[in-house]
Amino acid sequence: MKLQQLRYIWEVARHDLNVSATAQSLYTSQPGISKQIRLLEDELGVEVFARSGKHLTRVTPAGQAILSVAGDILQKVESIKQVAQEFSDERKGSLSVATTHTQARYALPQTITNFMKEYPDVSLHMQQGTPMQISEMAADGTVDFAIATEALQHFNDLIMMPCYNWNRSVVVPKDHPLAQLSRLTLKDLADHPIVTYVFGFTGRSKLDDAFNREGLEPKVVFTAVDSDVIKTYVRLGLGVGIVATMAYEPEFDSDLVCLDASHLFESSSTKIGFRKGTFLRGYMYDFIERFAPHLTPDIVRQVQACTSRAEIDEIFANQQLPVL
Repeated sequence: MKLQQLRYIWEVARHDLNVSATAQSLYTSQPGISKQIRLLEDELGVEVFARSGKHLTRVTPAGQAILSVAGDILQKVESIKQVAQEFSDERKGSLSVATTHTQARYALPQTITNFMKEYPDVSLHMQQGTPMQISEMAADGTVDFAIATEALQHFNDLIMMPCYNWNRSVVVPKDHPLAQLSRLTLKDLADHPIVTYVFGFTGRSKLDDAFNREGLEPKVVFTAVDSDVIKTYVRLGLGVGIVATMAYEPEFDSDLVCLDASHLFESSSTKIGFRKGTFLRGYMYDFIERFAPHLTPDIVRQVQACTSRAEIDEIFANQQLPVL
């Protein structure tokens, strides 16, 4: 059994059983990957993948168990590389972060700018996606960190830490009837078409929960994953926008009125997550602390030593999180 063979089956599974796409991503040949997978299966005496002719159709039950162990092995190999790199050059390496548009656009720019000035020899890679995609990328080791509000809690392989709380505002054109109100109610919002986030994005679940508790059914006429897109369609008169408060920028959005809605919706918490067992290099601890100053290296190490989410929750039970 070779480490290369384990990497091949892991990458094939991650590329939806597309051997050609896997070969392109690994800069190798498709026949070479297929041959090595067959050699591994022959050695193990079981099939990792079921086939129809030359095409892989699904992961077998045995393959699922093998892939789970292979993922752990590959992660430990990566950790060994990180340990060696930390001792050979602690300020050089790479860092990959997966996050949503809202975090990338409004919450992370200053952190990343300062981090890159401090660590010019660390290459930083950012990927954007849905909260579920982001969580999956962190859980399978594709990225080092996931930063999101939704979905992280569904992955038991992730260590999650709260970064900050945030709430929502309503944005409307200056001549809109809601702009004349001194204090919004959910009934006021329910009387108008609403433009907001796709379900599963940026705390959307808290929004729906608030209306449901009041027995109201909001008229959501347009959804998007991008706060800037939501504001664009508010400007076009499609409806009133409900966005993260941080997404309203007075210098760029002066044509819109921003109405506080924090009394209408429960606040949401943005978290940073990484896979259990990940070796964090010095600059990784620094990145976390720059993004969430209360997450000092000592606190993160305490979290890493926890054996359950209940223990992690206990660490932050009395923590007063910053509000964006």
